[in-house]
Amino acid sequence: MKCRAGCGACCIAPSISSPIPGMPDGKPAGVRCLHLSMDNLCGLFGSPERPVVCEDFKADPDICGNDRDEALHYIHWLEQETDRVIN
Repeated sequence: MKCRAGCGACCIAPSISSPIPGMPDGKPAGVRCLHLSMDNLCGLFGSPERPVVCEDFKADPDICGNDRDEALHYIHWLEQETDRVIN
């Protein structure tokens, strides 16, 4: 599956613990990455500054669902479940 242009769910819903340019402590879940454009496109795509975790994420129908709303909902749910298990 290819990423849906203009989705951006993976740049909003999950927390990212690795440093991101301009976000040295990463980003909390539910917060837009500051490199996500208003069109929901990654401003670091293809850049060596893009975090490895972002580079390694691959769109998948099981995570991305049928549309952006499903992707946001499911990734948010995964984030909550991960936090519940860890804490």
